[in-house]
Amino acid sequence: MTAQDSATPLGPIAVGAADGTGPGSTAVGGDPAGRPTTGTAAGGRRSRPKAAGPGRTTAGADPTGIGRRTGTGLGRTGPGTDGTAGDVGARPGTGTVGVRAAGPGATPAAPAPLPRGALLAALGVVSFSLTFPGTAWGLESFGPWSLVCLRIVLSALIAGALLAGRRVPLPARAHWAGLAVVAGGSLVGFPLLTTLALETSTTSHAAVVIGLLPLATAALGAVRTGRRPSPAFWAASLAGAAVVAVFTVQQSGGALSSGDVYLFAALLVCAAAYVEGGRLAALMPGWQVVAWSLVLCLPLALAGAAVALVHEPWRLTGHGVAGLLWLAAGSNCFGLYVWYRGLAAVGVPRASQLQLAQPLLTLFWSVLLLGEHLSPAAPLAAAGVLVCIAVTQRARS
Repeated sequence: MTAQDSATPLGPIAVGAADGTGPGSTAVGGDPAGRPTTGTAAGGRRSRPKAAGPGRTTAGADPTGIGRRTGTGLGRTGPGTDGTAGDVGARPGTGTVGVRAAGPGATPAAPAPLPRGALLAALGVVSFSLTFPGTAWGLESFGPWSLVCLRIVLSALIAGALLAGRRVPLPARAHWAGLAVVAGGSLVGFPLLTTLALETSTTSHAAVVIGLLPLATAALGAVRTGRRPSPAFWAASLAGAAVVAVFTVQQSGGALSSGDVYLFAALLVCAAAYVEGGRLAALMPGWQVVAWSLVLCLPLALAGAAVALVHEPWRLTGHGVAGLLWLAAGSNCFGLYVWYRGLAAVGVPRASQLQLAQPLLTLFWSVLLLGEHLSPAAPLAAAGVLVCIAVTQRARS
């Protein structure tokens, strides 16, 4: 921005105009095209325009010297995406005004609030932590196959109603393969395998094993994206896997049980679904990723429910119905909806840090809602897994 000096009783101030380098900037007293203008200094002497130096105040600026202008270039930001002009010190492309301190003693800016995406991901973690207790309740009324199929049918009907009500078009053909991975992993494979596991395992035991999910997700994400994590990442991943392996063998009397095999298989399919779902959530709205995946499962789930209800005994109870409704509306719909929105907003690394609390939350719910008694090894193993996962987070960053 150019300016000229005028001798005044208050000292030199700039009364000149902008140089027109920024889009839409207009010189004060100049023509609308933003061409440089010249003025007459005190005493009738004509002076050439000068670049405004640090600390000079342009005419029309506020007394603090924050001069505002739009455009692009070093040290300034362009108009925000919300249609408002950017400002010096603003975050690029956001249109958020960043105010610089006028001098010593200025009031510091307030700290940024917790991102909305992080809050959404945290809600997803809380919802997922109730999945195992809800499954344990659901098994009081239904067999494992009936429970999983009914869970998918109810949640798919909710998702289908939302898609139809909002007249959402079909996804692009290139997205259907990824949606099939999400459906097969997080909506069919993980619920079915963990439900079969909970027939022989306690909720607290399953929570510790599934505590490896962030590690598995990060490892598969590294393979899927082609990134090469550091040796510290892999060392912590193997240490966490060793902690869980020792815990499961110790709790199973020296050998892996069938429930443990189901849980480890559930880890792999769910991690694959999370990685693929996070990729799709960057290409389409997160809730549509969940909704279309559920709709994709509906025909298979309807057929499975019809067969399972005939061959498995079922008896409606308050806990059983509440568990089924939570799994359908809470875990499958609400939980996955906010989770994938959080993944798209803050990214997989930050979201997985929030997921560290899931095993401990599940242990809390298993005591509060199911009356289970924790073995001394369960919280110790959960804490060990948390430490290993925290190391991986630092290593990846």
